[in-house]
Amino acid sequence: MNAWKDKPLIKVLIVEDSPVVREFLVRVLGADPAIEVIGTANDGEEALEAVAKKRPDVITMDVHMPRLDGLEATRRIMETYPTPIVIVSGSTDPREVATTFRAIEAGAVAVLRPPAGVGHPDHETTTKELVQTVKLMSEIKVVRRTLRAGSKPQLPFAAEALRTQVEAPVKLVAIGASTGGPPVLQVILAALPADFPVPILIVQHMASGFTQGFVQWLAQTSSLPMHLAAHDELVRPGHVYVAPDEFQMRVERGGRIALTKDAPENGLRPSVSFLLRSVAQVYGRDAVAGLLTGMGRDGADELKVLRDLGAMTFAQDKESSVVHGMPGAAILLDAATFILPSAKIAAVLTNLARKAGGSGS
Repeated sequence: MNAWKDKPLIKVLIVEDSPVVREFLVRVLGADPAIEVIGTANDGEEALEAVAKKRPDVITMDVHMPRLDGLEATRRIMETYPTPIVIVSGSTDPREVATTFRAIEAGAVAVLRPPAGVGHPDHETTTKELVQTVKLMSEIKVVRRTLRAGSKPQLPFAAEALRTQVEAPVKLVAIGASTGGPPVLQVILAALPADFPVPILIVQHMASGFTQGFVQWLAQTSSLPMHLAAHDELVRPGHVYVAPDEFQMRVERGGRIALTKDAPENGLRPSVSFLLRSVAQVYGRDAVAGLLTGMGRDGADELKVLRDLGAMTFAQDKESSVVHGMPGAAILLDAATFILPSAKIAAVLTNLARKAGGSGS
């Protein structure tokens, strides 16, 4: 059954300076019966004109283009005709990867590699990922960004956290995120104090090749040391560890990180479920764990296990989520002690860690 059959066609604008890649994206997206490619643009200037005239539902945006690049085009579109923008970039150049995350900061909602070519073993999987992302992004409402990079808002302490009786010492925070997660993580980590008392482990679902740039981008606005997690690394209080591409990440007794090539879970490697299961086994009620915006239900069952063990858990609320799949699944399971807007999460984490006398691993 096609869930999109009775819905209007999703109007997509493709912005890409390479004729070969542009035509490939037209074919891939145009082949889906729910999508109509209403136009293409060779650069950011053409994109601005096309958005004003055609009013697409979703834009796929290259980063490196002549005249006006994808970053500036994203900024201007979000100031004039806010539209869901999916960054599609094949570059591995660190400078362009950094620009990709600045585009996320400016309001783009997702980042992907272009689908692999016909005949490539990953063609079907990567094509499906692009189509699914475009469809999902067509249903979200984007708004102008109000929190600028580098700002550290004075967030109100959530009353829920102050009322909660926290008896177990918090020794670790674990967070899982997917679609829409990068800007939420940026806001959370930028607002945490430099003396945050426990380690933070993060699984962010992301296209392969972008994670190192993601860590560097987060480091620009946070006072906490950021690391791409390494095998056998000892976690330290106040440090943040992000799971690398194509590895499962778990924490072991003694507070060391293990990176493995275990099979994907929920189709994902790294998987939030894999991490949270280890956190439950090693830390139990001494952990704080949460799920942010994202597709699917990765981590929801394991968050429920943690809550049942007595750990403090949270899920991002629907209103502040780009996609409420993962946190929504956790809420349905009654896996979340707190349901929080993104702007309150840092304050709650700080309260929980300090109130419980967090002491690291």
